[in-house]
Amino acid sequence: MSRDYTLRREYLQNGDVMEFDFEQNEKDFIVDEIAHVDYKKDKGNFLIIHVKKVEMTTWDMIAVFAKYLNIPAQKVGYAGLKDKHATTTQYISIEVKYEKILKKFRHKQIHIIGTKKHNHSIRMGDLSANRFHIKLYGVTPIEAGRIEKLARKSQAEGLPNYFGYQRFGRDEDSIEQAKKMIEGELHIEDTKLKKFLISIYQSVFFNEWLKERVLLSREKNEGKYMLLEGDIYQTLEGKLFTPKKIPSKDFADSKLMPTGLLCGRDVYRSRGDARKIEEKYDDLFLYEKGLRRPAIIFPKDIESKYNKDFNIYSIAFTLPKGSYATVFLENIANRNLKAKKFKEKKKKT
Repeated sequence: MSRDYTLRREYLQNGDVMEFDFEQNEKDFIVDEIAHVDYKKDKGNFLIIHVKKVEMTTWDMIAVFAKYLNIPAQKVGYAGLKDKHATTTQYISIEVKYEKILKKFRHKQIHIIGTKKHNHSIRMGDLSANRFHIKLYGVTPIEAGRIEKLARKSQAEGLPNYFGYQRFGRDEDSIEQAKKMIEGELHIEDTKLKKFLISIYQSVFFNEWLKERVLLSREKNEGKYMLLEGDIYQTLEGKLFTPKKIPSKDFADSKLMPTGLLCGRDVYRSRGDARKIEEKYDDLFLYEKGLRRPAIIFPKDIESKYNKDFNIYSIAFTLPKGSYATVFLENIANRNLKAKKFKEKKKKT
């Protein structure tokens, strides 16, 4: 990370800025995890627990269960990390032998919705999507119409799949740590922290790459994401490949997703015109395993309701796993949101 990064996220639609109020809290930000398998069979050696947590990180919730069951936290399986400042539901797993003791579990911030048995424990990534319900405040009737229009447009044409501000910590202080560690100026013993900082490093490169592709699309493709020769695509089944011709129709039909690089070892890299941009945001010497991440995502099942008496706009939508609801909102508002701003607002109330 030898150069300075603004970390500004640019979007394909470049219209007017909307200044609606949005805050992550237990009433206005609700997230429901959608499982990747059907747990209806109710048979197996693992207990799948559907839980609801309020104003609590996933790690803190796992720690509560681990302490209650007197087991290591590593014995509690989970599919993804959910926001702290929200009401969220998700699935976790433990060995079925703890089912009886779990019936007496009580916690003021955690509620067990239900349980099922399954043959396998839950592993990171074992989810298909997340469903969001969010309230926006201070929305005028004209803005309500614009939000509806832009949300539907993103459903049809997609939106950039940036890592949101949550990825980089408050005041983005973790980026500076990651930079110093990669450059050898900071030594970190903790394996978990080291891996986290490397993921920050990869995420910064990805976001900067995606921003350049978005700006190119606005300049040369009328605000629609511009596919390039040599791009690597991901199928609905997760397979990666580079087609001989640019698959414009399959992309438009959401059958293929162009991907961006999370730099590292053992990862496919793009070719041709796509590589000319990608190589600026690559690190061939990074020892961490690299990945490909969809560059564009398509929100689904958008629902909305506007209360004109109180200027409150309620919106619900589904995003693929690993995508950020705040990025969806930024795409509509045409401005970047920040965690620090929300914290300041919360102190005033």
